[in-house]
Amino acid sequence: MKKGTILLTGGGTAGHVSLNQALIPELKLLDYDVHYIGSKNGIEKELISDAFPEVPYHGIASGKLRRYFSMKNFSDPLRVGAGLMQALAVMRKIKPTAIFSKGGFVSVPVAMAGKMLSIPVIIHESDVTPGLANKIAMPFADHIFTVFKETLKYVPSEKSTCTGSVIRSELMDGSAVKGREICRFDNDLPVLMIMGGSQGSSVINEAIRTNLQALLAQFNIIHLCGKGNLDESLNVFQNYCQFEYVTTELSHLLHMTDFVVSRAGSNSIFEFLALKKPMLLIPLSKLKSRGDQLLNAELFRKQGFAHVVEEEDLTPERFLQAMKQLRADEELLVENMTAAEPPKTAYEMARLVIAHTKNQGI
Repeated sequence: MKKGTILLTGGGTAGHVSLNQALIPELKLLDYDVHYIGSKNGIEKELISDAFPEVPYHGIASGKLRRYFSMKNFSDPLRVGAGLMQALAVMRKIKPTAIFSKGGFVSVPVAMAGKMLSIPVIIHESDVTPGLANKIAMPFADHIFTVFKETLKYVPSEKSTCTGSVIRSELMDGSAVKGREICRFDNDLPVLMIMGGSQGSSVINEAIRTNLQALLAQFNIIHLCGKGNLDESLNVFQNYCQFEYVTTELSHLLHMTDFVVSRAGSNSIFEFLALKKPMLLIPLSKLKSRGDQLLNAELFRKQGFAHVVEEEDLTPERFLQAMKQLRADEELLVENMTAAEPPKTAYEMARLVIAHTKNQGI
C-alpha cells in the first residue's frame, strides 16, 4: 500500500517543470503515488506526459497574471476561478498528502485549493526574488523552499528554508561519448554550447550566427536555438550542430561541453555550476522580464562562477571579446566552481518535501 499521494504543479516554462521532472522518480521510489496539475495546453503537459506517461496529468484552466495593463486582465480572473474549481475537484478525488508547487500561473489556483482543503502546500522558489505567481501563492503555503540565501529576505522567514540548488540525477550520468555520437563532431576543438531558453533568444541567436565563421574556427558549436529558429542553410558546417530544443539528450551534450553561453535562468545556471562549465550569461533584460535573471547572473558573477554581458550591450564585436575573455579565465572559473557548495540531489529534495508535510514521517 502506498504511503500517500503527492500532487505536483508548475508550468508555463520549462524552468517551472524541470524540478518536478526530477522529483517524480524519487517520490515513486519513496513509495508515493504522484499526480500532476498543469494547464491544458502548456509546455508542462508535453514535458510531463512524454517523460512520465504513467503519471496522471490533470489539465485545468489558467489565467495569466500580468504586471502591465491588458484587457485580458479583466477576463483572466474568471479563468483562475475556473481553475480553482477544477483543482478542488481533482483534489477531492485523489486526496493528496501534500502539494508541491514550482510556480507559474497555473500553480496559483492549485495552492488556493490546497489551502481551502487543509492540504499542506509547499512552494519552491528558484530565483533570487519571488515571481508574481509565487508571491500570490505564498499566503496559502505551509512551507517555502528557496535556492538562494538572498531570497529569504523576500519570503516569510517563519516558514521558509534555503535548500540550495537541486540537480537531476540523470544530469550527472551524462556521457560525453554519447554527446559526440549525437553531434558527430570530427575534430578536437573545444565545444561551445549555446542555450537561449526553451523559447530561444533572437538576440543570442543573432550574436552567434553573425559571428559563426569566426567562432567555428575556434569551437565545435551546439546551438539550442528555440522552437522555429532552425536555419537549415547552416547545416553545411560540419562543426555546427543546431537543435530547437533537447530533453533526454541534454545531459550527454553538457558532458561534452567545454564552455556555455546562456540566459540566466536559475535551474540552468546551477546545472552548469554542478558540472563546472565556464559560462557567459546573457540575462533577459528588465524590458522583457521582471529582472530576475539579472539578479541571478550578478550573484554568479560576484562569486566568480560566470562572466556576464547584459543584453543591451551585446553586439557581435562585444560577444567575440567576451568569448575571448571567457577562454582566458577558464581555469579561474573552474577553480571557483569547484569550491562551491555541492547541490542537493533530487532524492534529498524529495525527502525534504515529505518531511515538511503535516503528520508525515519518512
